[in-house]
Amino acid sequence: MSKAGTTPATAGPSPPAVRPSGRRGIELALLVLAVLLSVYGYCVVGLARHGSVPPGAAGYGAGLGVLALVAHLAVRFRAPLADPLLLPIGVLLNGLGLVLIYRLDLETPGDRAAPTQLVWSTLGVALFIGVVLVLRDHRVLQRYTYLCVTAALVLLTVPILFPAVNGARIWIRVAGFSIQPGEFAKVLLAVFFAAYLAANRAALTYAGRRVGGLRLPTGRVLGPIVAVWLVSVGVLVLERDLGTSLLFFGLFVVLLYVATGRTGWIAVGLLLASLGALAVGRLEPHVHRRIETWRSPFASIEAGEGANQIAQSLFAFAEGGLLGTGLGQGHSVLIGFAVKSDFILATAGEELGLAGLSAIFLLYGLLVERGYRAGLALREPFGRLLAVGLASIVALQVFVIAGGVTGLIPLTGMAMPFLAQGGSSVVTNWAIVALLVRLSDSARRQEEGGAHQ
Repeated sequence: MSKAGTTPATAGPSPPAVRPSGRRGIELALLVLAVLLSVYGYCVVGLARHGSVPPGAAGYGAGLGVLALVAHLAVRFRAPLADPLLLPIGVLLNGLGLVLIYRLDLETPGDRAAPTQLVWSTLGVALFIGVVLVLRDHRVLQRYTYLCVTAALVLLTVPILFPAVNGARIWIRVAGFSIQPGEFAKVLLAVFFAAYLAANRAALTYAGRRVGGLRLPTGRVLGPIVAVWLVSVGVLVLERDLGTSLLFFGLFVVLLYVATGRTGWIAVGLLLASLGALAVGRLEPHVHRRIETWRSPFASIEAGEGANQIAQSLFAFAEGGLLGTGLGQGHSVLIGFAVKSDFILATAGEELGLAGLSAIFLLYGLLVERGYRAGLALREPFGRLLAVGLASIVALQVFVIAGGVTGLIPLTGMAMPFLAQGGSSVVTNWAIVALLVRLSDSARRQEEGGAHQ
């Protein structure tokens, strides 16, 4: 059995090139539809707010179309058997996010975020293209297991040295430029967890002492990965980035369950998450206030202090009804400073209604499902765990954010994938889509190779 951080020498080169199948034609047609829908939304906002099509509509459509086309050509050239839905879903969600941010910019002329978000989206698509072109075989990532975890821990730790922003130390700000390193760390930790668990899955499953219905692995095997997880979560708690710490914990438990097949890990994970949430909620004042706001979202109104962010978000969802008020015709800007980031979903709910919001959730669900499908089709454990881990990152983020802004769970403060303002987030999500494209291509090659044996 190979150790984590190395790959067998017999892994060999990637399979020979395969002629593009009809999948690429489907992908191209869906990309055209995604671009057209995004441009249509941009025009609708302009018509609703000013009674005319925005002057930059043609440039916006051309730019988004060129980015989508170049990304499509990269997939056609390097990953011809990849899933045809992954790239169009990313383009559509990213395009819709730009439309929503542009719509909110019209309400905040002194704080325009759409141009900057467009630049970050371009960088994200460029990273997508780079990953697809350079990474010929996902198994190469196993060679950099410990480099990934070291880089992730450094990225998580550096923001402690910088001032807090809105109560959390999760940003690096230098000369007006800011990034959120934790966004990049989650992909690196997914690679580490997948590689380590793939190399030690037999020991994790069959070795160790049985306690009740769960066999606990030996400390020598489980110790390193638990230590990395504890350090990651501990740093995030110090930085008050509880949303990302919840994400890392969920990723750890999901991959441990997939690697071992032991459902007991899910129960242990839920128990530990509940105990941790209870402890942090009572000991951390910032979190305690959010829990109290979640329990009584309208208490500030009853006290004569006006509606808080959660209350305004709930009002926006209620105003949207089934079909929404229409793009550009809502009042979600009343939510305040986080309307373009944490609460971007409230704008979508108000102006697109339950129907539009359901469509957005279906897009996320389809993206996650295609990631899981690729993982199930892969025969080797590292690729299977990596695909499940990357798809789970998206799933957990959507659940945590949507649950927070709708009042299902306390608000944690994270960026909705592709939709919300945030350069680090959109770049990282494009990297996730690129890796899923590579993994789905490998899965299809394995299927076709097995069919011809």
